[in-house]
Amino acid sequence: MTAKVLVVDDEPLLEYVIQQHFRQKIRSNELVFSFACNGRQALEKLESDPEIGVVLTDINMPEMDGLALLGHLKEIDSTLKAVVISAYGDLANIRTAMNRGAFDFLTKPIDFQDLELTLQRSLDSVEQTRADLAQFQQAQTQLIQSEKLASIGELVAGIAHEINNPVSFILGNVEYAENYFQDLSNILTLYQRYCLEDIPEIQEEIAAVDLDFILEDLPKLLNSMREGTERLDFICKSMRTFVRADTSVLEPFDIHEGINSTLTVLKHRLKANEIRPEIEVVREYGDLPLVECYPGQLNQVFMNILANAIDALEEYNSLQNEADIKANPNKIHIRTAAIANDTITVHIADNGPGITEEVRQKLFNPFFTTKPVGKGTGLGLSISYQIVVGKHGGQLKCISQGQGTEFVLEIPVQQSMKSDIQEQR
Repeated sequence: MTAKVLVVDDEPLLEYVIQQHFRQKIRSNELVFSFACNGRQALEKLESDPEIGVVLTDINMPEMDGLALLGHLKEIDSTLKAVVISAYGDLANIRTAMNRGAFDFLTKPIDFQDLELTLQRSLDSVEQTRADLAQFQQAQTQLIQSEKLASIGELVAGIAHEINNPVSFILGNVEYAENYFQDLSNILTLYQRYCLEDIPEIQEEIAAVDLDFILEDLPKLLNSMREGTERLDFICKSMRTFVRADTSVLEPFDIHEGINSTLTVLKHRLKANEIRPEIEVVREYGDLPLVECYPGQLNQVFMNILANAIDALEEYNSLQNEADIKANPNKIHIRTAAIANDTITVHIADNGPGITEEVRQKLFNPFFTTKPVGKGTGLGLSISYQIVVGKHGGQLKCISQGQGTEFVLEIPVQQSMKSDIQEQR
């Protein structure tokens, strides 16, 4: 692993001496040094390179001195370690530096053996701190994931249950209503044939209500009620499939069923609105086996990726004119395939604006988001990564070249294959 060190000193000769002393480690890519001549330039380098772990800084420099620089380091990265270079008699500055968070200090002229030991100790501390922080963030995202899944599951399952009861009641009675209407219609036809010719008042009422129209339209109305109720029933089933409340148990799962249920939950967002036309979803499903997994958690992954694709298309459309949107209609393409009977892949691609390489590299980091404040927590893709990679031993990748963004999921068909697949990688 390559360690990065930033040296901040206004003495040009120091750069040459350090590169000469550490040339073997530089050539073997163990250490990478960058240099700045004052605190202001150092801050710019730290902003552009978050992998820098240690700052080796002099105190007396133009524009911004080392003590002022120390005050800004924690704002950039709390894991940074600073080693201050000071003259023998500069004890007051050393005390100030330590109070401002310096990890250690060196005296001038520099003892390079001491420098090497100090740098190694500093880099070890940074590595441990960042590992602890990553572990904490992972635990935090897993906790948020569990709470989020539990709250969503409880809400959706409750709604589905409440809707399901009246829907089942209506659906069960529509058939009786259709049969009753048919019986009444037959009787009414016989009654008209034999009993109504000489009763003007009834004939007038028949004309007033347009009985012929009612007899023709009521079956259509009942059929429409049946279709609407069956649609509600399908939505309830999709909601229950999406939630799969018992996410702590591995079970065989139809991945296509999970994707379809997620699309049903998101259907209102796919429809045309004042910002954009309808988003077309193209499904290219392969022949997949049942996958041993945590269904509710995988559905959450599909939800996060698809919702992000919709957000990206909406933002893209807001920056385009009507002609551009018509020339490149909104589309999400979902493709699935089985690989050698032990892994399945799911590709979810949109034809939005795509993302930069810099953003792509950070997509799965906890709390990273490109959305405006209040519209994204930066946890959706991080949680998705933990579910696919951590929980299922799979892979989650993002591809974006030019226009469009594609997410690729690879998941073992059986969790017993997980360790074998990980070893092959």
